[in-house]
Amino acid sequence: SRSPPQINACAIFPTMSASAPVALVPAQDERTLGLLAHILQIVAGWLGPLIILLIRRDSRFVTFHALQVLFLQLARLALMMATGACLFVGFLFFAMMPHGHMPSPFPILFFPAFMLAWFGPWIAVVVMGIVYGVRANQGEWAEYPVVGPMARKVLHLGPGGVDLRATVAT
Repeated sequence: SRSPPQINACAIFPTMSASAPVALVPAQDERTLGLLAHILQIVAGWLGPLIILLIRRDSRFVTFHALQVLFLQLARLALMMATGACLFVGFLFFAMMPHGHMPSPFPILFFPAFMLAWFGPWIAVVVMGIVYGVRANQGEWAEYPVVGPMARKVLHLGPGGVDLRATVAT
């Protein structure tokens, strides 16, 4: 009983190296937790993804998805605070202005601007949470615009969840 000859894939495909990083395929429970990290932000804000991040810190897939959701929630919070501060300063400016015969358009514009500043980012989070949650449940390493690459950089992850620290060391 002879064993079959071993084939060296690097000899057949010269572009492959023996230590080429292999993309990680997440297990079903990891995909489900990735989905939950995205969906829970709709109702729980940053708290749901933080809990998921702390529960499954050992999974690169879950950590990546939960961390980018946390970054998105931080960006949303900063945007809402900056917009709120601008609206507050505008309201103070309006209150201190001498009232002449011509009414100011500020009170008329205040309510729509406030509603847009408050609900606009939330609607974007709902849509992105659903879209990227479905993609996470399909096992994709899908990135949010802007904050996805930041999460990848913090975790030292390459495409497909490859650990960049391990590839540099080899």
